[in-house]
Amino acid sequence: MEPGTRTKGENMMLRHSLLAAAAVAVALPALAEQKPLQIGMTVGSLGNPYFVAAVKGAQTEAAKINPASKVTAVSSDYDLNKQATQMDNFASAGDDLILLNAVDPRAIAPAVKRAQAQHIVVAAFDVAAQGADVTVQTDNVKAGEIACQYLAEQIGGKGDVVIVNGPQVSAVTDRVKGCEATLKKNPGIKVLSDNLDAKGSRDGGLQVMQGLLTRFPHIDGVFAINDPTAIGCDLAAKQLHRTELKIASVDGSPDIEASLKQPGSLIISSSSQDPFTMAEKAVDLGNEVVDGKKPAQTMVLLAPQLITRENVKDYKGWTSH
Repeated sequence: MEPGTRTKGENMMLRHSLLAAAAVAVALPALAEQKPLQIGMTVGSLGNPYFVAAVKGAQTEAAKINPASKVTAVSSDYDLNKQATQMDNFASAGDDLILLNAVDPRAIAPAVKRAQAQHIVVAAFDVAAQGADVTVQTDNVKAGEIACQYLAEQIGGKGDVVIVNGPQVSAVTDRVKGCEATLKKNPGIKVLSDNLDAKGSRDGGLQVMQGLLTRFPHIDGVFAINDPTAIGCDLAAKQLHRTELKIASVDGSPDIEASLKQPGSLIISSSSQDPFTMAEKAVDLGNEVVDGKKPAQTMVLLAPQLITRENVKDYKGWTSH
């Protein structure tokens, strides 16, 4: 073979190599366009496993966009002034996107506007926030409906029920709205209390439920606005040796899975959410707005699923778990 000549096979191999190199050259600029995101995230409480899972979801999606992306998460502790200051701090830090779990959906609007005035995108998640660019949340009215429909069935459509309420964010008020609308369809059910705030926590559920059990000698059913509250209610009943009641809640958390499988637990159901996926979707939509795109949907409602003792064995749980 003379120098400089190639076989047909060698020419084919060279051609494939050149095409592959060209494809890489085309792809590299596209990859370079995905800049790291700087995300500030303010949630009700990082002491709640629900919000810990949400932070993991945000971090996972941000890393998909660019591995150098950063998520800074803080607890608002359901304090409006604290949350507004946190948002202002994120804006001062030059964040691209704020993930907002609003303490008050209307009162937080000025802080949302201040952030947007500095060209920062605001993505509300879990609860609504007036003026947010995008919102991702569970269909909380539906979550309350299916939880209380099951509760009503389990107590035979009659009896005394208490609703252990929580911070008056849209997620909580919507759950209570759905629950009360469902219970009203059962004329044999009487709601003894519906306005006590257990702060969405286990300790709050314990304290509020202790008071309710002391006040009322017989309670057939309890709707707790989230799983930590429900677990606190269950503990209070056990401490006071009250076993006549059944408890339904919302979240579908790992703790509630364990409770549903535990003999002697008074918790009978929970309407599931997926905080991991919710925060992932909020970052995804928020990033579209950061990139100057208009999302196909600015409001996304995720459908809840009712988890009971009968089907918990088939429940896949929160995505992060």
